[in-house]
Amino acid sequence: MANVTDLQTKYTRLAQEYSKMRAQNQVLKKGVVDEQATSASLKDQVKQREQKVRKQEQEMDSLTFRNQQLAKRVELLQDELMASESKGKKAKNKGDSPSHHGVRMQNVFDEDLQKKIEENERLHIQFYEADELHKRQEAEMRARLEELESNSQHHQAIVDGLTIKYTEIIERLQSDKARLEVKTQTMEREGKDCRLKTEECQQQLRRCQSELDRQLKQSSSVIQEKVPFNDTKCSDYNTLNVPAHNRRHQLKARDVAGQALSFIQDLVAGLLNFHSYTEQRVHIYPLDSSIEPITPLNQKFSQYLHENAVYVRPLEDSFLQLHQSITEDTFTVLETVDKLKYFSDNFSSYTHFLQKLLPYQLKSLEEECQTPLCTTALAAKNQELQNDVKRVTSVFDKLQTYINLLTLPSVRQDGMPQSSYSAVFTQLSACLHSLNDAVKEMSKHYNQKATLEQELPTASQKLFTTTECLLGSLGSLTNSTGKISTFFSNNLDFFTSSVYSPRGSTAALNPLQAETMLANKKKAAAYIDMLQKPRPESIPYREALSNRRVLTSSTESREGLTQQVQQSQEKIARLEQEKEHWLLEAQLGKVRLEKENQRISDLEAQLTMALGAGQNSRTTSTLTQNHEEVETSAVKETMCTSLVGMLCTVPTAEHVGDEESREQLIKTHYMTRVKELTTQLQVSDSKAVHFHAECRALAKRLAIAEKSRDTVVEEMKRASENITHLQDELNTTKRSYEDQLSMMSDHLCSMNETLSKQREEIDTLKLGNKANSKKNKSR
Repeated sequence: MANVTDLQTKYTRLAQEYSKMRAQNQVLKKGVVDEQATSASLKDQVKQREQKVRKQEQEMDSLTFRNQQLAKRVELLQDELMASESKGKKAKNKGDSPSHHGVRMQNVFDEDLQKKIEENERLHIQFYEADELHKRQEAEMRARLEELESNSQHHQAIVDGLTIKYTEIIERLQSDKARLEVKTQTMEREGKDCRLKTEECQQQLRRCQSELDRQLKQSSSVIQEKVPFNDTKCSDYNTLNVPAHNRRHQLKARDVAGQALSFIQDLVAGLLNFHSYTEQRVHIYPLDSSIEPITPLNQKFSQYLHENAVYVRPLEDSFLQLHQSITEDTFTVLETVDKLKYFSDNFSSYTHFLQKLLPYQLKSLEEECQTPLCTTALAAKNQELQNDVKRVTSVFDKLQTYINLLTLPSVRQDGMPQSSYSAVFTQLSACLHSLNDAVKEMSKHYNQKATLEQELPTASQKLFTTTECLLGSLGSLTNSTGKISTFFSNNLDFFTSSVYSPRGSTAALNPLQAETMLANKKKAAAYIDMLQKPRPESIPYREALSNRRVLTSSTESREGLTQQVQQSQEKIARLEQEKEHWLLEAQLGKVRLEKENQRISDLEAQLTMALGAGQNSRTTSTLTQNHEEVETSAVKETMCTSLVGMLCTVPTAEHVGDEESREQLIKTHYMTRVKELTTQLQVSDSKAVHFHAECRALAKRLAIAEKSRDTVVEEMKRASENITHLQDELNTTKRSYEDQLSMMSDHLCSMNETLSKQREEIDTLKLGNKANSKKNKSR
């Protein structure tokens, strides 16, 4: 049983860790998606910059080609100038008109050359600036690309670590599942064994019940025939008409109280964590107390929350006292459970504490809505949380009302009629279910609010951790309230059943009947103890009645007294004879003891001699002789058997035919046999009750284990779906990268083709220019 509770706690811890890791996985997944989007945008920017760079390189190539053309043009012009100068020198003798024409041509060529030089300088400056800008942009893009690659590697490492961790968690859960299946199989086998044992115990119980019914009929017939009075006919004048003590009901009540105590402890732990983490959240959000002071309203709210242990801890302590007061020696009904009043008072104080916290909680949520970064969705969630807090407080008020109604029968005699007990318990069960629903809604809205707060730019890591702890406490509160509501609805028949009630009436027990019941139980236990002890000879009933008549009659005579004296003298003489008989028996026993001691010493001496000399045959013969002597002496014993047991006596010459001692031995034998049967009956009854309770507990645990197994299977399915989704995303990113690389390679091929075409065109243009220049020279 302890292993099952440990497994349940481990599963709850694993579920909490899994929810935390799941939230972290969503955050990391969102971050990876954002980084992928940024990396894609940056890659697009890099592509655009590369296109610009390629365009600038093409322009630079065209400029260099143009520069080369201009340089060749300048060379050609210089050649033409030199040729023209040489021609001009030759033509000086012919006249002044050709020289004037040559000077004018020289001026034109100089101006053209000056323009080309200026244009060349300007193009060189633009080319240098474009080259510097391209280098700078290329360095920035390379640095940015390295940073993005490092970020992507870091995120990929985080994703790999998370996948490894989730695979380990899944493997561990699968191993736990296999272990739990093996344990359930073993528990099923144990349950079958227990059922077989219970069937055997039920058969024994039926046999004992039939025997007890027979004895009851016999005793009732004797009472009706022999007892001259009966005070159970008129219940109005009978103050001792009280019910019998029900031990099974007490064991059931103690078991139920123990289960309720464990659930109350879980609820108290969840409430303490919830109030403590709420106090930490007030100091962090919307204002961080370590940076700036919080508002006076939140300070007062934090002060009240700090006092939560004063109101929550007494719930567990008072219920522990209630559980300790329910024992097997008491009887548990609403009229006698006075410790329930302490629990009711502590629950009322905690309800008043919640009512005191309610306005501050609502104002705190309103302050969160008034912050400038609060979105409409977050404000809507805060409004839903306000409604949830009001609902939880109202449900606790209803619970307080019903618990106070249940404490009235133990406080006042006219507190509440017994017919309305079932209605109060039914309403209390419905109220517990509504509390579980309200806590579920509040936990769901807090989860949604936490996801919205993670998107805020001012949210800190401290707020995230506190919110996660607060969500964990709400999850434990949801589990504990669900267990309490299920437990109460399952045991509603036990709570509403009336076990203790006087015969012939439907009224409740009063304190006098309760005290009488306990007194009767103590008397019955004392009487059973007295039966188990050896008792003196009892006087027969007829003789007691005759003695009573003789003693109470007025005609008491001397003859009766003389008869009594004679009887007492005869009894004394008989006792003296028995005394002499037992003295002779003691002397014979001493003689037999001495003979046996002598024979044992002789046997030991013979054994030592046989061991020293090695005469095994002689030793065996002596041992067989002694064994035959023992058998012959044992044959002298007489054996008396019966259906109940066996009685062995050794007849001697002194007490052959001693019927009184034989009768005494038979009486003692029957008394011991009856005592053994009663103990066996009690043991079998207790074992049957224990096995029945254990089987019910095992069935409940099996149902809980099956539910936990289903939840674990669902979580495994979700994890596998997440893994497949991540793998699909990874495949899509790989395919997109491959498509981009193929597009880049195609683009490079097309660019190479265009460059080759441009080079061919340039070569053709160069050849065309050379041909034109040659034609011009020839002209």
